Amino acid sequence: MSEQQALLWREASTTARTRQAPRGREVLETPAYSIGETARYLDVPTATLRYWVLGGPYRTQRGIKRAAPIIQLADPSERLLSFLNLVEAHVLDALRRHHEVSLPKVRAALDYLARSDVGPHRHPLADPSLQTDGLDLFVDHYGQLINASRAGQTAMRAMLEAHLRRIDRNPAGAPVRLYPFTRKHDAEEPRVVMMDPRVQYGRPVLVGSGIPTAVIAERYKAGESIQDLAADYGRGPEEIEEAIRCELRLAEAA
Repeated sequence: MSEQQALLWREASTTARTRQAPRGREVLETPAYSIGETARYLDVPTATLRYWVLGGPYRTQRGIKRAAPIIQLADPSERLLSFLNLVEAHVLDALRRHHEVSLPKVRAALDYLARSDVGPHRHPLADPSLQTDGLDLFVDHYGQLINASRAGQTAMRAMLEAHLRRIDRNPAGAPVRLYPFTRKHDAEEPRVVMMDPRVQYGRPVLVGSGIPTAVIAERYKAGESIQDLAADYGRGPEEIEEAIRCELRLAEAA
């Protein structure tokens, strides 16, 4: 390991131990991610995410209307998302995987859910009800609005469930950790990379180490082998490969 690479390792280790963001609900709602940055982390087109968080024009039989955002930005003036916003976008992305998202219809389905006993609150797509009985209510109503077949609704539910399984929640139900997809949004993808707003300011890290995937990828690009990195970090080669894969995908999206 070169002197520069050793310095990167020491800095990352120190950060993982001592430079964690404050705990509590406020850290979940702190503006921390730009639209472009979030789009790269979630592998969502930037224009699509911008439409979700800023709204925009859409065509109807009566002419052009403007859709309000479906995700309420933590900082609208600076156009910054919070960790909760990030989770909401992660869940909304599941609908985009099977259907062209119509914000008015998504909003109508969420409004329907809000009128039920399990209704969501300020961050409906991050609400714990979506992982319980709220999911069926939302999918059934949204499927009716877009005329999705029973098979289409089943596929939609499966994709939503795959996304929801990559969210860890605290005892109160608040999302506290996200395991972003690093491949092709396969439901069986390993949960090796995580994003936690209390660790490295919510940037991707290798699970169980707090080491930024960016540091691992930087060492790999500098010429160190996967086997050497695995030995240094005490992790399996497949975990190192996953961290590198995450950063390579982010670089391609930049």
